[in-house]
Amino acid sequence: MKRKLFCEWCPFTYWLSTEKEIMKRHVSDMLHKTDFAHQRTTDLLPVVVYQHNSLIRRRLGNVDMQLQENKATNLALAVSHIDGLLIRPGETFSVWKMVGRTSRRKGYKEGLTIAKGKPSKGIGGGMCQLSNLIHWMVLHSQLTIVEHHHHDGLDLFPDFGRQIPFGTGTSISYNYIDYRVQNQTSVTYQLRLWVDGEYLRGELRATEQLPHTFHIHAENEFFSREDGVVYRNGQVFRDTIDRATGRCLSSQLIRTNHARVMYDISDSEVVIA
Repeated sequence: MKRKLFCEWCPFTYWLSTEKEIMKRHVSDMLHKTDFAHQRTTDLLPVVVYQHNSLIRRRLGNVDMQLQENKATNLALAVSHIDGLLIRPGETFSVWKMVGRTSRRKGYKEGLTIAKGKPSKGIGGGMCQLSNLIHWMVLHSQLTIVEHHHHDGLDLFPDFGRQIPFGTGTSISYNYIDYRVQNQTSVTYQLRLWVDGEYLRGELRATEQLPHTFHIHAENEFFSREDGVVYRNGQVFRDTIDRATGRCLSSQLIRTNHARVMYDISDSEVVIA
């Protein structure tokens, strides 16, 4: 029998373990003296690098739709702390440094979370949709991703109207599982984020037009059955394109997917490995 971890003994030990990780992250940030982006402005930078909209109320398997309604509230609260943020050369953007800890006292509600590889619920749930949108915009820029977590190799929900490649999502949890981006360029960037009731909307802006554009696409996608377990496979590439000529300068493999499928795919074609 596998020995239980301390965090698995009971809810109190799980909470204690979580608080320990949160404190470790606070100490680490103080010791490293990272220059975090913090200044926001209502003045918009002139160039739109990329923009994206993400439907808030999506049907995800048999997840309670009330959690999606609550997520709309949570996202509206969170984006109010980020909208207009400037990321200057040398600065690092952190989701949690801007949003802070989510709590009932601040108005956050119970939303969808992922715990132990399964859908769950918790106060402030739904923040992954925010980091997903930011990550997707960042992939279309010259910003450098310095911290990025995935959902532990799991494909949790069927594709209901998926618009971006599988495997380009993020996983965050206050504050030790963060999404962080560093500006290693000479250009200042700006994040615009807002909720209009139906969509979470975002723009990544900059002080000047960039020489390159980027195209993210998936290849070699298929389902496989391995020892009775179904996996989702594929590769995600990021092409760098010269803005002036439209020529593809390079193609970088940024993600290889081999994710355990957590839903019924009986109607899909499966390769036996």
